[in-house]
Amino acid sequence: MNKLVSIVVPVYNERDNVQLLAKAVHNIFENLPYRYNIIFVDDGSADDTLDILKELSASHSNMRYVSFSRNFGHQAALKAGLDMAEGDCVISMDGDMQHPPELIPLLLEKWEAGYNVVYTVRKEDSALPYVKRKTSSAFYSILNGLSDIEIEKGTADFRLLDKTVVGVLRNLHEYELFFRGLVKWAGFKQIAIEYTPAQRNAGVSKYTYKKMVRFALQGFTSFSNRPLYAATYIGFTFALLSLLYIPYVIFSFLFEHPISGWASIIVTIAFFGGLQLLILGIIGIYIGKLFTQSKQRPVYIVKESNLS
Repeated sequence: MNKLVSIVVPVYNERDNVQLLAKAVHNIFENLPYRYNIIFVDDGSADDTLDILKELSASHSNMRYVSFSRNFGHQAALKAGLDMAEGDCVISMDGDMQHPPELIPLLLEKWEAGYNVVYTVRKEDSALPYVKRKTSSAFYSILNGLSDIEIEKGTADFRLLDKTVVGVLRNLHEYELFFRGLVKWAGFKQIAIEYTPAQRNAGVSKYTYKKMVRFALQGFTSFSNRPLYAATYIGFTFALLSLLYIPYVIFSFLFEHPISGWASIIVTIAFFGGLQLLILGIIGIYIGKLFTQSKQRPVYIVKESNLS
């Protein structure tokens, strides 16, 4: 069997993990009838991750590296890896050793069975902070409720894609990428595999709560315009409710019952003012996405690479 498997690994400040991951993948493929290469995408690391990747590629002919001019984000790094991968299938995984390389043979087995997409679903890790577990669960619930696609809770960016699917994703020209949704949207024959995440070997998680919120907003607004409809419905509902206040004002005027209570008026004004700002914010997010997309800037900029 002479099939080539490309492993795409986005990394950001993972100097202590890249060598371990490369060795773990090599050990896996020693027992598999496939050729393989690893494409490390350095997302503007501030440590010496890039220097280590250069050393790895100099001593291993199947090691490749791509280095960005700055930090463009995890999804942009995934896009770069898919754009440059040449394999009959592509496996994407994180560089922090939490995506177990031991699962690669099972991914390939499902691919050989005829599946175009083999994606992984993370089992709930009780060691994660309570808030992070609950916000993650809420994210998928809201996303599935708002959009026309269904993404299982715990879906990860650890997946195998057939080269046919990779070709489709390469031709997409979205600026704000959300691959978990795009892969589902693309269709094809898909199957999920559960996995238990390993403990991070070194370093810290790069996903702060701020980045998680931004990532969630990208997901919501990339696959649904229902928030816009919701804003319209809310505005229409409150406009109708406000009409009920007119008979009360007329009655008070005719029968000389003064309308008192400045506190209730202030609260009402504050409430509707906040509601208007919320609706304008929702509309603004969509307009901002259109503005960004219209400029047609590249999703990433490559500073250097050993890919020919």
